Amino acid sequence: MVGYNLRCHPAFLKAHEIIHQGTLGPLLYLRGRYGHGGRPGYEKEWRANPEISGGGELLDQGVHLIDLSRWFLGDFSLIHGHTHTYYWKMPVEDNGFMYLENTVGQVAWLQVSCTEWKNLFSYEIFCETGKLQIDGIGGSYGTERLTLYQMLPQMGPPETTTWEYPFPDRSWNTEFEQFEQAIKRDEPIHPDLEDARESLKIVARVYGE
Repeated sequence: MVGYNLRCHPAFLKAHEIIHQGTLGPLLYLRGRYGHGGRPGYEKEWRANPEISGGGELLDQGVHLIDLSRWFLGDFSLIHGHTHTYYWKMPVEDNGFMYLENTVGQVAWLQVSCTEWKNLFSYEIFCETGKLQIDGIGGSYGTERLTLYQMLPQMGPPETTTWEYPFPDRSWNTEFEQFEQAIKRDEPIHPDLEDARESLKIVARVYGE
């Protein structure tokens, strides 16, 4: 099992459940942003040393957005991306941008950054008759919140429902519980090494462009 713990945040578990209920119709596309602001001396920390970290923001926070997008849309056949070091004086990128498209044309449009200046997490799931939006993942990223925007037949302002999860982050606990239950029940374990491999293949493609 791989530590893609964002799958185990309550807002994402709820969003995944709603998507699979099918009440919002087919999924159209995704848009995600994940970033933090760094701190004095950030360019001298282990994340800035490619011999230790292996890469910059794309490999740090980027793999989590990639994994979430594969969780909702499956594998991607068209991969475009760009990395750049805008601010920090370091040999790895401080920003990464990705355009990922699967074989049926569903797209994930993603950005990760350590020049956000204020920690940010935002993930939007657009469907045929509504939208799910996750903001915050607790702590310095703000209260975790899932908002459902349900399109009405007459269009106009949507019907809005919000779930808030103000308690401490238990995603790691949840992931370990899922791991334990999968072993006890002899069920497949997710996310697994294949999920990690596919995420890293996307990172490698973007780094290679």
